Amino acid sequence: MTMTTAEADKILSANFAPWVLQLGLRVETVQDDRAILRMPWSGELAREGGALSGQALMAAADTATVIAVSAARGAYGPMTTVQQSTSFQRAVIGSDVLIEAVVTKLGRRMAFADISITDESSGEIAARASTVYALLG
Repeated sequence: MTMTTAEADKILSANFAPWVLQLGLRVETVQDDRAILRMPWSGELAREGGALSGQALMAAADTATVIAVSAARGAYGPMTTVQQSTSFQRAVIGSDVLIEAVVTKLGRRMAFADISITDESSGEIAARASTVYALLG
């Protein structure tokens, strides 16, 4: 059974630190092996020069991965980031971003995902990431 966006949003509110919740992430779409989250533009997340900070983008990618892995597993379970690699391609200024995490391999103890972060205004990729998670439960 596919997880609903309401169930995925509940995972966000119940399992993430307050500072992650302050990113304002919302689940837009969830499917069996992927999730798309929206991070609304906020000047509070911008760095000098007005571009959205890389730290915020990396936290959003990490968070989207948890939702995608939960969807692939059918429910949330304890997991932890083992590795994350992010490549930034262009600055995001004044635009929401869409974060799509796709589970590429789900094992019993490990999960792998690829993440695309898109500037919603232009439709251009702002960053790409890959993650590896240890599944603890």
